[in-house]
Amino acid sequence: MGKKKANPTQPSPKQPGKKASKPAEPTIRPVAENRKARHRFEILDALECGIVLLGSEVKSLRDGKISLEEAYGRVRDGELWLVNCDIPEYPQATLWNHEPKRPRKLLLHQRELRKFAAQAHEKGLTLVPLKVYFNARGVAKVVMGLGRGRKLHDKREAMKKASVQRDLARAVRGKS
Repeated sequence: MGKKKANPTQPSPKQPGKKASKPAEPTIRPVAENRKARHRFEILDALECGIVLLGSEVKSLRDGKISLEEAYGRVRDGELWLVNCDIPEYPQATLWNHEPKRPRKLLLHQRELRKFAAQAHEKGLTLVPLKVYFNARGVAKVVMGLGRGRKLHDKREAMKKASVQRDLARAVRGKS
């Protein structure tokens, strides 16, 4: 009978002076995006993978130094590897530096690997890295895309469509 109800407008005794706030959205810090891949390939499916890195490679990534331009995915011995991805040496690592273009193992579930590898092998598709970023926990992730190579006329057609969409969006913005 003598219980007192807490007043919602006053701060609770557990957190003096703090008001309840919205939960923060997960922060994703992009490092690099392979925009040429979307031009060269028609991306059919994408998959997020972890990546095995050395300490000096992580430091270089945090500086934003990575090139996905010539990189591709390769399945070898039941594992997915990122080949030809260039992460330059970290200058302060001196003795403990890494090889810039070494193959890097990608981490994903076995069932995802089987599905992705089967599609790539059967249909003659290519595994290309689309994006590298650090997730909310600070872990490096790679988004791999399953792509079919575009012919020159397909590239031109895609560029025309993008141009028309841009012009339409510009016209709509101009009227409002």
